[in-house]
Amino acid sequence: MITATDGRSAITLAQREQPDLVVLDIMLPVLDGVEVCKEIRKFSSVPIIMLTAKDQEIDKVLAFELGADDYVTKPFALHEFLARVKGRLRRPVPAADGHEEAIVLGEIALDPSRQQLTVRGHEVALAPKEFSLLRVLMENQGRIVTRQTLLDKVWGYDFDGEQQTVSVHVRWLREKIELDSARPRHILTVRSR
Repeated sequence: MITATDGRSAITLAQREQPDLVVLDIMLPVLDGVEVCKEIRKFSSVPIIMLTAKDQEIDKVLAFELGADDYVTKPFALHEFLARVKGRLRRPVPAADGHEEAIVLGEIALDPSRQQLTVRGHEVALAPKEFSLLRVLMENQGRIVTRQTLLDKVWGYDFDGEQQTVSVHVRWLREKIELDSARPRHILTVRSR
């Protein structure tokens, strides 16, 4: 963690260190947090959480219009703030040119900007739902994602089809990315007890 004591040094640090997330107080000396947010947005799409005592609607609207991702007013509950930080860090960060960074896990690279999957150096064609499903799984690498969560995120909350849809799409994904789809190493199923 790095800290800056004024707005100008915050901009310099953000450029030099390229942090994963910026927590920015509006009431900073030299340049206020709103100006700092505006300047950081010129060279980075890093998640920015504004942390301030200002709770007027106009302050919030201005912060969001200048590129803030979240706005937390003081006083705040530490657990809620930490949850917001974790939530922002889980989301893929689009590059400054508007393209999202590829998600790379070992020999698998998923590029959301190009809607492209590369497995062991070869491009693999995916249907749109397969792409969305794989993206959710890769963004949650190492975590268990329930079937219902996958249905909600990929097919939508109003989906009224069969829950088996997820299993079928997972099978298709395994056939495309695993060396042996009968013994998967990348997409594992965890049975509930």
